[in-house]
Amino acid sequence: MNRIAEITRTTSETDITLRLDLDGDGSVAASTGVPFFDHMLDALGRHMRVSLGVEATGDLEVDAHHTVEDVGICLGSALAEALGDKHGIRRFGSAVVPMDEALVLAAVDISGRGQLHYAVDVPIEIIGTFDTTLAKEFLVAFAANAGITLHLQKLAGDNAHHIIEAAFKAVARALYEAVSTDPRVSGVPSTKGTL
Repeated sequence: MNRIAEITRTTSETDITLRLDLDGDGSVAASTGVPFFDHMLDALGRHMRVSLGVEATGDLEVDAHHTVEDVGICLGSALAEALGDKHGIRRFGSAVVPMDEALVLAAVDISGRGQLHYAVDVPIEIIGTFDTTLAKEFLVAFAANAGITLHLQKLAGDNAHHIIEAAFKAVARALYEAVSTDPRVSGVPSTKGTL
């Protein structure tokens, strides 16, 4: 079964093409016009061990908000589509990832109920051209459109770059576990029979 999705989204603010292969090799090509965000997408794809391609143009003359949020929408939609009927997946995943002084916990349930619970206190600043508040905006859009329940909690850290990077990597590692298939799982891993 191919777990691949391609999403195109064009609005008056952004134009995005995204390709996701859940059984890829960790190769990432991300071009959003926001270098730190590209770096985070690269970390996400590599540590989730998926193949990810993102081409995005947006109204960066305003700021990066629309671009970052809309990539979250596209990536979430692609994850939901690539998972298909969700048969055989592990469903749950968690990870605690350190990056220098920062430590972030992520836990995910591929529940069909998109929601983010975000307890990540990040200093409000600009990393390159990336406003640190956009990390949460991306994750809100991603979780809602993927139909996943995502919990993130900062356990330690004060450097914004380290905290955000640890968060993206923790999400990636948790998702790697959750989307993995288990030959012992027949059908959907739910007492309801559906996700």
